[in-house]
Amino acid sequence: MPDLHLTADRATDAEAAAIDAALAAIGVDAAIVVEEERLVRGGIHRKNERRHGLLPALHALQTESGWISPGGVNHIAEMLNVPPAEAFGVASFYEMFRVDEAPGHDDDVVHVCVDSPCLEFAEATIAELTAAGKHVHRSPCLGQCERATAEHGPALFIQGRAGAASGGANSVPSDEPTELWDLPQKHDPSLVLLRNVGRIDPTSLDAYVGAGGYKALAKAFTLGAEQVVEEVATAGLMGRGGAAFPTGIKWRAVAAESGGENGEKYVVVNADESEPGTFKDRTIMENDPFSLIEAVTIAGFATGATKGWIYIRGEYPLATLRLQNAIELARDAGFLGTGIARSSFDFDIEIRRGAGAYICGEETALFNSLEGFRGEPRQKPPFPTTNGLFDLPTAINNPETLLNVLPIVLDGGEAYAATGTDGSSGQKLFCLSGHVANPGTYEVEFGPTLREVLDLAGGVTGNLRAVLLGGAAGSFVGPDALDMPLTMEATRAAGASLGSGVVMAFNDATDFDAVCVRIAEFFRNESCGQCVPCRVGAVRQ
Repeated sequence: MPDLHLTADRATDAEAAAIDAALAAIGVDAAIVVEEERLVRGGIHRKNERRHGLLPALHALQTESGWISPGGVNHIAEMLNVPPAEAFGVASFYEMFRVDEAPGHDDDVVHVCVDSPCLEFAEATIAELTAAGKHVHRSPCLGQCERATAEHGPALFIQGRAGAASGGANSVPSDEPTELWDLPQKHDPSLVLLRNVGRIDPTSLDAYVGAGGYKALAKAFTLGAEQVVEEVATAGLMGRGGAAFPTGIKWRAVAAESGGENGEKYVVVNADESEPGTFKDRTIMENDPFSLIEAVTIAGFATGATKGWIYIRGEYPLATLRLQNAIELARDAGFLGTGIARSSFDFDIEIRRGAGAYICGEETALFNSLEGFRGEPRQKPPFPTTNGLFDLPTAINNPETLLNVLPIVLDGGEAYAATGTDGSSGQKLFCLSGHVANPGTYEVEFGPTLREVLDLAGGVTGNLRAVLLGGAAGSFVGPDALDMPLTMEATRAAGASLGSGVVMAFNDATDFDAVCVRIAEFFRNESCGQCVPCRVGAVRQ
């Protein structure tokens, strides 16, 4: 294969076995594809069909060896017919992949969050871990902002040859906790999106069905695909990831497309929440995974999609574990696969792990990443509704948006539209962190003021100086904004944004110079480098 330009490095037997197993698990066979010098269209198509295995293969190599070894890259290149330089280029794009062999590369690497609100606790923890001989990596936001406290320090993610492991109060657990998570609003009867969180076993399909699970899917089948789309449009559901695009318009556009040669269309869940301060989707996926699986299935039915993909950030091992379990149990019970729930609808879901890249939260960058390329955004148009994942019609939504579909289908679009405000209907999840008494994920019906939302979390600790709304890409507001309603229209009128639902409070002990420098540093590091204002401006800033 002269086009691959392999080096003399070879994978160890263990590396090769791990890579082959990872590819087999996603349906990529172990036979090496050999292409002639003249690549016909069919040959290129077959090669592209395999390239989407690149991220799983790199994860397997990293887990087995502790780094992306040249020999391992060569084996992946042979398996997927991807030039080693391109495979290395993809690996070097992500925070989680180690492309340089360092002394003690077999040891665990402790990722320490240095973004707000972990920033004030990070340096002391880094010094302590370094003194203990640990390999420390300064990490951007790990999506655990509610766990950062003076008592426990910043969020941690421990990455080793066994994957992520539990290693302290704020590390990300990879094994199953034995107790239900204690949701701050656990006993609030008004909860809709978080109604199951902390109340039912997230690993049990029977518990989910017993709590009313899969009634929405049955109702969707009764309504029919076209009517489901109309109910979502009538509800006025706007995207909850930051862009606030009308979900009904997106679904209607995908439903109108004929798809690929065999009618292929996709639903993609953007679960790569990497905006500093955001962790609401992690709350959902860890504690109510079946709701998300049901909602994705309804989205697939409504749009005529043939497959669903969940692209989840690599620093979420427990959420990944819970979702994979939910998919397997749903498939075994007939809620996924062929002829779902004795209907004529065929649909299945596959999970794909990211590897630490903020830019992959942008939908087209996510498509590139999932397909096995660097996570760099594509030009628009064309838009995902016509040319999305694998260049096919795709509906892409984040978990919170999809969860709202369940009450819309069950109660009707008009009932949903009657909740909230005229410009912001339905329920909203907010991520409260920083200097509040009880950080966490909180659910409200659109309309309460910033003061009321802060009070849900026990109020501000100390004297409030500022609140960061929408995450690092959002805006700071002062105490004079406490009576501003947290709706899309009110924040827009005030020159702010709800973004991904971040509400990060800062008191008068905050070093705002350090916070602002870190935000600038975050965007310098995470820039995809395609546009001059960001590529050059963020560095100069």
